[in-house]
This record gives sequence, structure tokens and C-alpha cells, in this order.
Amino acid sequence: MPNVPVGRPLPFRQFIVKLHSRCNLACDYCYLYTKADQRWRTRPRVMSRELAGRTAERVAEHVRAHRLDEIEVILHGGEPLLAGAELIDHIVSTMRAHVPARVRTTIQTNATLLDRDYLNLLRRLDIRVGVSLDGDAAGHDRHRIGPDGTGSYHRVRAALRLLGAPEYRGLFRGLLCTVDLANDPVDTYRALLEFTPPAVDFLLPHGNWTSPPPGRVPGSAETPYADWLITVFDRWYDAPLRETRVRLFEEIINVLLGGRSRVEGIGLSPALMVVIETDGTIEQSDILASAFEGAAATGLHVARDSFDAALTLPDVLARQTGSAGLPATCRACRLRTVCGGGLRAHRFRAGAGFDNPSVYCPDLFRLITHVRARLADDLAAVRRGTG
Repeated sequence: MPNVPVGRPLPFRQFIVKLHSRCNLACDYCYLYTKADQRWRTRPRVMSRELAGRTAERVAEHVRAHRLDEIEVILHGGEPLLAGAELIDHIVSTMRAHVPARVRTTIQTNATLLDRDYLNLLRRLDIRVGVSLDGDAAGHDRHRIGPDGTGSYHRVRAALRLLGAPEYRGLFRGLLCTVDLANDPVDTYRALLEFTPPAVDFLLPHGNWTSPPPGRVPGSAETPYADWLITVFDRWYDAPLRETRVRLFEEIINVLLGGRSRVEGIGLSPALMVVIETDGTIEQSDILASAFEGAAATGLHVARDSFDAALTLPDVLARQTGSAGLPATCRACRLRTVCGGGLRAHRFRAGAGFDNPSVYCPDLFRLITHVRARLADDLAAVRRGTG
């Protein structure tokens, strides 16, 4: 692990609450169920009302201790809608009753259960909705299938049509799309635009040096994921009118222009996120489940520990210390302030831990270099008076 200076850690501002530990889909790339960490099998399916209340008390304690004026709570799973309307109502209402700050709330769902009853509940509670969609029917159903092998696209499409109705449109936060090299990038992007999302997040498949993602040969100079994303970037960037926000591209541009990233995996902004599992355990990013069993564990529990206890852990501090928390290879890279070393989970290598660059390093370097070149050309044109 790199040397990490001891400093005053920043408080958590994003709390990911796992309402349900199972899913009604069986996506073959899922980092929770198909990767190294299988502890989900022993966790309660649903968070109890008691633990939901204790979680709210711990969040309130953290907010008061650090005098926070706003936090974000993300209801997650598994599939959080499996927890049922009553528990969703209970935890959100309890959180807002206890926490002396604005509580922005989002639910991330596969949308197969999202119907008018749920949307009425989410509208009443002012909960924003993020939906997972991997493109058109063929692209989506290649991986996002039910336990019986049937695709989920048509159910998701119906839910998105309902979410796009005038009475619910304000709840729509955006789409999350996992990149599949087998899908045409522009066709995928167009399929997402069909639902006029306010934002799109492109997610690289989770993998690492020991268990590489599809099409990514560890150590190879080839950049299949950058090539895919660059095709989408050029389509998005050259559009005469902005069709949607693409957070990955916007955050790279933001950091290149001197700003601070607001998403994990880009830039050197400190990570301010923590996870509460259905059994009340406090954990780091659940994406670490793709590395090894227990990679996200802290040994802490909301029944006995404060969130401040997690802030003192070395792995948490490493995600808050900028360049100092990066591997030596990354600290020597000229793009480190933009790349930020990528996602921590993607740096894992058996026997070497996380003290490695991202398995996606060549892809990230090429993508960022391409975006920077496009920006430089446009800025030069403006200076010449031709832009």
C-alpha cells in the first residue's frame, strides 16, 4: 500500500443503504453475485426495521458531529424494490425525521418492478430514480436476464415509458449502462437516448489484474474500451444540441479545465461514500466485491460503531488523500490528476493488493488524451476567432 499521510479525514456525505441483498435478475457480469465476494449468501435478504432505524440514528449522529447541511442517501441492493413499499417509506421517513440536514434520496433499480404504485410512492417521498439499461433489446438482454434466462428489456422499457410520463418525469435521474464491446457504441447511445434521460453513466465492467474484464488483456497496450467510449464521446461532443449529460465525459472535461470531479474513478477528489449492508455492517465501496472476499469489510456495525470509526481506517484514508493515496506508477503519471488511478477495485492484483495502476490504465490514458486533444483544438479555434 502507498504511504498515506495522516490528516483530518473528511466526513461521509453519501450513504448507500442496502435494503435488499438479493436480485430478481441474474446478470452474468454482476459484481455482487458473480465475482469473488460471496458474503451476500449469508446476509439477511431484507434490512429489518430496527436496523433501518439504527442506520438513520447513526447518519444523524454523523451529520451533527460534522455540521453537515446536506447528504445523499442511495437505496440500493440487490434490487431495492424487492424490499417493498412499506420498508422504503419507513427508512426514508425515519431518515428525514432524524437527520438535521437536507436528505437527498435516490433509488438505483433494474426497473423490472417499477410500476405506477411504486412511482406514486417515490413521488410522494421525493426519491429520484436511476435505472440500469445496457442499450437496445439485443444488447441489454445479452446479460441482463432473469433466473430463467429470459431477457428483461421489454419490462424495463415499459417502466421507462411510465417514468417518462409528465407526472413522474421529474423523478428520473438517469440511466446506468455497462459497456459491452460486442455492442455497437453509437447504436447503444442512441438506444439510451430513446428515453430522453437527463444523464447517462457508462460503467466499465468490473474486473482487475487477476480477473480481467472481457476483452481487456492485462498489460496489453490495446485500448478496446477507450475505442468504444471515444466513438460515443465524439458522437456526444459533436451533437449540435446537448442530448443528455454523460457524467464520465463531463467529469473528465471538468477536471481537465481545472475543476474537481464529483464521481468516483475520475480525478483526485476525496471519496466520501460509505455502504450499510442489510445486516447493519458498515462497509467500503461494494464494488470491491469484485476483488476478493471481504475486500470492502471494515469490521464495523451500526449497532455499536459510529461512521467516524470508519473514517480512521487506512483504506478509507487512502481514498481521501489525493495523489498520496495512489500507487507509485500512478503518482509518476502526467494524467494522474485527471485519471485519479481509476476505480480502486480495478487496481487489485493477487499478491500485490491494490498497489497497482488500474487494469484499464491504457484505456483511461487514451480516452483522457483524446478528450484533452478535442478540447485543445476547440480552445485554439476560439483564440483564433474561428470557433
